[in-house]
Amino acid sequence: MEEAVNKKELIKKLRQDILAMQGFRAVLDHDRRDTGLGPLEHAFPNETFPVAAVHEFISPTVADAAATTGFMAGLMGHLMQQDGTCLWVGTERQLFPPGLKAFGLDPDRIIFVDLRWDRDVLWAVEEALKCEKLTVVVAELKEINLTESRRLQLAVEKSRVTGFLHRRNPRKIDNIACVSRWQITPIASNLQYGLPGVGYPCWNVDLQKVRNGKPGKWQLQWSAGQFNHLIPATVDKQKIFIPQAV
Repeated sequence: MEEAVNKKELIKKLRQDILAMQGFRAVLDHDRRDTGLGPLEHAFPNETFPVAAVHEFISPTVADAAATTGFMAGLMGHLMQQDGTCLWVGTERQLFPPGLKAFGLDPDRIIFVDLRWDRDVLWAVEEALKCEKLTVVVAELKEINLTESRRLQLAVEKSRVTGFLHRRNPRKIDNIACVSRWQITPIASNLQYGLPGVGYPCWNVDLQKVRNGKPGKWQLQWSAGQFNHLIPATVDKQKIFIPQAV
């Protein structure tokens, strides 16, 4: 029994050493940032959302882009907490900043930079990711290649800033040097007690790849200022989803 425990601890230590060599530092409990994603975090290395890393979000349609922006905003609200700052860079901003408050994100703590070309966005984002005073940097663009993405990843490994690349309707999707790739799509909301309205934002969350982690799919709802996992249920032979707090 003792030998089995020792082997388990040894394997755990080796995994942590490998993750550390690949840029994933072990996170102490008092330094751990709660992203509110609950069970979804088990998909990540060290079962913690990777900060000091670049994450890629793919949005083929306008509806997907709107859903992705909402999901990112909820995630950023947890990462930035009360003292974080964000730089948001793009070429064709369609975001309505006051709407971010619905996802727990204060627009006054976001610096928006509107540029004309993707190459200018990439330059601005690379420089911003070197700034240790920022918590999150968001880039809205279409195309990025492997070399360009490697430069961004090298920048965050030194500054410990977290980067989000939101790629709207890209021409092609190649492997780039991001820790994860996501695709967020909207799903119909459940109206509460038959009341009219659009209901709470609900998403299909497809974590398509995550370095040293476990890709998967989840359904989340944003309500009461937090992510809630949706549990399939059947009522009157119709499939509905019941939110579960995380």
